Amino acid sequence: MRRNFDLRRVSGTLALTLILGLLLSGKDVKAQNRGFFVPYSTAGFGIGTSSYYGDLAPYRRPLASTFKMARWSVGGNYTRHFTPRLAARASFIYARIAGDDYIMNRDSKHETSIYYARNLHFRNDLKEFSVQGIYKLTPDNRSYDRRPQLGWYLFAGVALTAHNPKALDSLKGDWVKLQPLGTEGQGNEGYAKPYSLVQFAIPVGIGVRYKINSKFDISAELGYRKTFTDYLDDAHGNYADPAIFADDPLAAHMANRTAEQVAVRKGADRTEAIGKFLNTNYPGYLQDGVNPLQALPGTGFGAPGTERGNSPTQKDAYLFGMISIHYMLPSQVKCPPLR
Repeated sequence: MRRNFDLRRVSGTLALTLILGLLLSGKDVKAQNRGFFVPYSTAGFGIGTSSYYGDLAPYRRPLASTFKMARWSVGGNYTRHFTPRLAARASFIYARIAGDDYIMNRDSKHETSIYYARNLHFRNDLKEFSVQGIYKLTPDNRSYDRRPQLGWYLFAGVALTAHNPKALDSLKGDWVKLQPLGTEGQGNEGYAKPYSLVQFAIPVGIGVRYKINSKFDISAELGYRKTFTDYLDDAHGNYADPAIFADDPLAAHMANRTAEQVAVRKGADRTEAIGKFLNTNYPGYLQDGVNPLQALPGTGFGAPGTERGNSPTQKDAYLFGMISIHYMLPSQVKCPPLR
């Protein structure tokens, strides 16, 4: 009887211990689930604007450079959220940037500047692939379906950008690739080698993300790209000797457009403004009855060796403003049952 009593007591104690252990372990599991972040991934698509800063859109006029020649951008991305605060993103963006001396300087305050008289313009379609790290100023909660309603974040990374600047040929009305023409003498003896059409850039920026529902977010962000080239606009150094373009009239035409009567992208006559430019910068030079455009070359403006680009030590840059939709990818792919 004593042995049976001991066995029953021991058995009861073990059963009670097991039940309590299971209950406690269940609570621990729930607590762990509540305490651990669940990594998740998103796929996004966005559209927006693009702006360029460089020789034809100076840094000293940030508002004009950002908005006067703003163009479009479109892109897609994949983002992996590793922790409540850290994520990594791979993205591809296709965008157009543009600059125009006439558009930037046609107002009365700037039409007497050397940049109006220079009369250059370009457009450049960029294809950018980047990898970026994201730091969430507003952290996620513990799983993808518990994201904050509104969250701010910073990002930075590295990008590889393919570009190809073009300008409009006023004679034929076609957009012409500028790099093969060597508009500043590139590729000729005594001049720099042709610039590369693939460049590195450093993207940095800020964004805000809003939770639409458990599956979708919408974000808005500004991303600035620092580049390592001054040739996004094909303008960097000095005017080349026109003699090197003797066998290439198109290159000669694109290299120096100071004496063109029409600002080709807008079809605007420049004669009167060039007269103001001469009277302001070369007082007494312009004689009555003389066409200002014919008189301009006599001043030495646009002569070989004089500045064509206005910031040879400062690299070009561009800015994207994008609004994107993000879809929360399923964390697990469920396979159909085998039959």
